[in-house]
Amino acid sequence: MCGIIGIVSHDAVNQELYDGLTVLQHRGQDAAGIVTSDGKHLSLRRKNGLVKEAFRTSSHMRKLRGNMGIGHVRYPTAGSSSESEAQPFYVNSPYGISLAHNGNLTNSDPLKRELFEQDRRQINTESDSEVLLNIFAQELHRQNSYRVSPDDIFKAVAGVHKRCRGAYAVVAMITRDGIVGFRDPNGIRPLTFGSRKTEKGMDYMIASESTALATQGYKIERDIKPGEAIYVTLNGEVHTRQCAPNPSYKTCLFEYVYFARPDSVIDNVFVHKARMRMGHKLAEKIQNEWKDHDIDVVIPIPDTSRTSALEMAMTLDVSYREGFIKNRYIGRTFIMPGQGKRTKSVRQKLNPIDLEFKGKNVMLVDDSIVRGTTSKEIVQMVRDSGAKNVYFASASPPVRFPNIYGIDMPAAEELIAHARTEAEIAEHMGVDRLIYQSLEDLKDSITEGNAELTEFDCSVFNGEYVTGEGEAYFTELQKLRGKSSKKKKKNRAPVDLCNSQ
Repeated sequence: MCGIIGIVSHDAVNQELYDGLTVLQHRGQDAAGIVTSDGKHLSLRRKNGLVKEAFRTSSHMRKLRGNMGIGHVRYPTAGSSSESEAQPFYVNSPYGISLAHNGNLTNSDPLKRELFEQDRRQINTESDSEVLLNIFAQELHRQNSYRVSPDDIFKAVAGVHKRCRGAYAVVAMITRDGIVGFRDPNGIRPLTFGSRKTEKGMDYMIASESTALATQGYKIERDIKPGEAIYVTLNGEVHTRQCAPNPSYKTCLFEYVYFARPDSVIDNVFVHKARMRMGHKLAEKIQNEWKDHDIDVVIPIPDTSRTSALEMAMTLDVSYREGFIKNRYIGRTFIMPGQGKRTKSVRQKLNPIDLEFKGKNVMLVDDSIVRGTTSKEIVQMVRDSGAKNVYFASASPPVRFPNIYGIDMPAAEELIAHARTEAEIAEHMGVDRLIYQSLEDLKDSITEGNAELTEFDCSVFNGEYVTGEGEAYFTELQKLRGKSSKKKKKNRAPVDLCNSQ
């Protein structure tokens, strides 16, 4: 999972891109990058680490010149965490194109062969985002125009849709011309468009989540539709077109469960409200299946589950308490690269308040249970704090299958729910009772916010992949991940076309 942003403005965009990326930091902590254009030349800096670490001095910002630019925060999945794979990527031909991508291509290997054998293009990294950039560049090259036109852009995006499979939300910048945003025909990953009126004219932003626009003073116009492309020229002209023959909404459920900020709106659904409904439906399930429950207190595992936990407590008419103090200087453990870091970070990140647990029957609420290592550690912490009984509720169903659309769940064997019953999961976690959200209730929690959303990417829950991958793909993915884990991480100098120090 990654965060992307693009801005066309009447003023310098370096600071707004930086600020926008900090708002999207929850979507990726591994690397950050910004590229800007003054209409003739581009300036690029990308580096491993948080946004504040990648752009740590004023000189880094000053050298990002221009009124147009794109940015990216990276969360690596099966690929490498090498600095060479930080985004945005750049290719010179045609026109000079930079690109930032959120998602995952599931046919990147055959596309690499096509690019080399048919298109004579060389891929220099293991990133599927570089593949996507070169596919877009090659499709734009086919238009054979001296200067790029909106029609050329949309034909190129249509070519991308024909060749690429998987999940992709994209912002791309053509150095002398403008910024393009587009989304895969299933709309798996989010992308939002907004505008801002200034004394000089209209400014425009495209970003992964609406909150990046709202915090910068942009009016949220709408979500970019599945298969649609939007092109904003350097002088502020806006062009849109549907570029896929049969687009349909199949938004990723995990965006609402975990990844998105609660103050975001995705596909016209308020994430906060969706999570409230998740908590309410969980409470109804407890009332139906466990009428004589003895829950004394509902306690969320911060931060994502707070909304669901509070709504559950209110519906059940039991106490809600904050039982954990969170170290805010440690990032989201789910998106940390490597199981060792995730496990080690749990006790560093969360410290229980003993008096909220001692002698009580505690209902812990989390957004999901993926690998189970974090949950198991937390349960033990609660028992050590003197809880009488420990119950656990997940706002999402059991995660039993790998994710192939940009979330780091590639191996089924790593998932605690894979090939286990709910009773076995509860025993493994060490809880006295385990309650999962049903898939239908989870879907309804989102659909109640937007009736147009009738289909979703539910693959991690039901094993049904909307782009139709088979067993061969998962075999190759495991091989790739095995190779990646064996590679030693190397520290490389930041890639910086500004020559900043």
